[in-house]
Amino acid sequence: MACKSVCKLCDHLVISQAVTFTGGNLVINLPAGNYNNREKYCIVVAQAIPAATTINAPVVVTIGTGTQTYPVTNRCCAQLTACAIRTRTRYSTVVSTSGTGGTFKLLGSACPCPANNLPSINGTAPAAPAAPGA
Repeated sequence: MACKSVCKLCDHLVISQAVTFTGGNLVINLPAGNYNNREKYCIVVAQAIPAATTINAPVVVTIGTGTQTYPVTNRCCAQLTACAIRTRTRYSTVVSTSGTGGTFKLLGSACPCPANNLPSINGTAPAAPAAPGA
């Protein structure tokens, strides 16, 4: 099948305007507009993730020049962290609003985050990891 040389983009395709690391959050700024409850939006993270971003930074969205932040959650409603976001990647989301705000919930899986979980816990502090080459 040949690729069409010209095609219309979906009205719900949203390309980020900026990506910043501010106040401990990875902030994705979307174009000004109304993002409706229960509607799907495909967000493209178009800018590079700032080098200073920590991998466990919560991912939030701002809209236009507004200062309100909206969390990005995974399909299990847990806060998405920066380790799950990649630049030049499209994320399918659904907006979920409440009386005081809203969230952008991923419809699928995000990029896998590194798992640094302990194999178990037993009430004692874990041993410090050995230094590389020791």
